[in-house]
Amino acid sequence: MKKIVFLLLVVLAVISCSENKKVEQKAPIRVETLVVSPGMADNAQTYVGIVEEREATAVSFTSMGVLKRILVKEGQVVHRGQLLAEIDPTTSSNSVEMAHASVDQAKDMVKQAEATYNQAKDAYDRMKLLHDNGSLPEVKWIEAETRLAQATSALNTARSGVVSATATEKIARKGLADTRLYAPVSGVIGRKQLMAGETALPSQAVVNILDISTVKVKVAVPESEIGSINANTPTTVKVDAIGRNYRGGKIEKGVQADALTHTYDIRINVVNRDFKLLPGMVANVSFVPNGAQGAGRMLIPVTSVQKKSDGTLFVWTVDSKNVAHRTKVRIGETQGNYVTVVDGLGNGQIIVTEGYHKLSEGTKVVY
Repeated sequence: MKKIVFLLLVVLAVISCSENKKVEQKAPIRVETLVVSPGMADNAQTYVGIVEEREATAVSFTSMGVLKRILVKEGQVVHRGQLLAEIDPTTSSNSVEMAHASVDQAKDMVKQAEATYNQAKDAYDRMKLLHDNGSLPEVKWIEAETRLAQATSALNTARSGVVSATATEKIARKGLADTRLYAPVSGVIGRKQLMAGETALPSQAVVNILDISTVKVKVAVPESEIGSINANTPTTVKVDAIGRNYRGGKIEKGVQADALTHTYDIRINVVNRDFKLLPGMVANVSFVPNGAQGAGRMLIPVTSVQKKSDGTLFVWTVDSKNVAHRTKVRIGETQGNYVTVVDGLGNGQIIVTEGYHKLSEGTKVVY
């Protein structure tokens, strides 16, 4: 008995430890980061850019009507298939009712035509027996054939009427369904173009849905520098409005220069995981042209460099899985609030500039 009690206590202890471990799992730590690149301070070009949405979709009704209500607000996240707005359905509802009544009427006409046809067919069959036996006057046989032909034609016409009325009802129901406007894509409501009570015209935008899961930062680059930039040139995007730094992704280069400024538009793709970057925000973009790769020095904020108990220096870096690691570095001379990195960091690495006092090796972070 004592052994059983002991085993139960051990099992309960193991379960308790497992639950404690689950509780101890912490949420990711919020930090500020910086993307390291050669010549960040002395060789890098810095430009002012504007954040743009990845794609904008204008959503409109297919028919005209008075806008009854709009169910979304500007800046609201919506999902594909979500109801956005409605126009007054009164006219469409009346059309559906009338069309449905026409279908019922056409079906009644088919029933009457079928009854007339059945009578004519029955008379025809009986007359045929007499006609085949030579005991029916020819004029009576012709009358029977004529009545059957007329009944057949009337029945076909009535059936065609049902088909036509059903098609009309289908169109009417489609018109009623079109009084409700649904989101064709997921995204964020950019701007409401109409308000309740206004008349919505076919193809007139009611709202715009913006895809900002990835945004583009538009920058105008002088023609003398455009040749040194390629699709994979490393960039750092700083947005003061939200106090965040981002690593720029693939670069899209324009091929036509502005006639007055002689600049080319460049768009830098930036992943916008938390939807903090919004269209219209101003961004400072720094990147290193091809010819400057390796020529500049890597300079990082002095405050990001930490010292271990043995005197070695390190910075906190973030890997591709958003996990923080201590990375040993050797530093050189100081320039203002920046220090030159002699060894330990590579181009494109992400270092933590704020919030590092909360970190330990292997901590999950968000930035």
